[in-house]
Amino acid sequence: MALFHLIVAVVAAIALFLYGLQGFSYQLKTVGADTLRHWLGKFTANRWAAFGVGAVSTAILQSSSAVTSLTVALVDASVISFRASLGVLLGANVGTTATAWLVSFKMTGLGLILIALGALLQLLPARHGRIGKVVFYFGMIFFALDLISKAMLPLGQMPAVLEFLALAETPVIGVLAGLVITAILQSSSVTTGLAIVLVQQGLLPPQAAIAITIGANIGTTSTALIASVGMNALARKTARYNLLFNTLGVLLLLPFIGVFSTWLTQHISDTGQAVAAAHLLFNLGMSLTFLLCLNSLLNLVERNRHFNPIQPLA
Repeated sequence: MALFHLIVAVVAAIALFLYGLQGFSYQLKTVGADTLRHWLGKFTANRWAAFGVGAVSTAILQSSSAVTSLTVALVDASVISFRASLGVLLGANVGTTATAWLVSFKMTGLGLILIALGALLQLLPARHGRIGKVVFYFGMIFFALDLISKAMLPLGQMPAVLEFLALAETPVIGVLAGLVITAILQSSSVTTGLAIVLVQQGLLPPQAAIAITIGANIGTTSTALIASVGMNALARKTARYNLLFNTLGVLLLLPFIGVFSTWLTQHISDTGQAVAAAHLLFNLGMSLTFLLCLNSLLNLVERNRHFNPIQPLA
């Protein structure tokens, strides 16, 4: 019975975290949806500007899924070009690492303060009330993370749980776990947040947490793929390229995750911050590499039809 209550508490805290993220993203889009569309439409004339817009908007919204889905929709509506959209998607991979840093610095204690402040702001006139909702949901994110952290403490006393979590230290298993969890929850922020909380509590080895966060990069592409269903061919192609970039990046790093993890933990004493740094370095390195080689990569993929995972066979 105690185990059942523990599982219910953890699941409820994760659900609250996911609800907080979705609410925060929704309220921000409600307040600034027109502004975001304007930025995406106007400041994506070149791949570097598009990259910057993708990174900044994702860091603000705390949701790469929201930005990538909106980007695919804008391609479908011919608001931005296909090539510009790829810059936005690569930037979104970097922007999503902001959540990991917030969690790694153990700012969860701010949750109740932000919830109270947001509730008070909602009592003010309309404009301040909308801002209050944003603050409220932002506080809920931290509050939920605090609940998750406390709910998971008893897991450290269960050898079977520790043995199960240790399996993720094998890079392939860790990457697959991050992929599946993110695809199910439709949020890489939840996956990375959980991984950092677990590693800070000593329940998850740093290498396992890093492998999980790396795998989350593939899982998060499922949102754009689902959103592109029913859209035009160019929008579907944008979503498939998003999957291609993230998958290639993960496959390139996979053989070196062990070395990468060891190097980071040797230079960063706080394991949570080491995982956040791994998340940032991987996404920044992957995105900048693909951005620099974007034209050559596109030409290569489009030219080799038989080896093209993006272009469906007729």
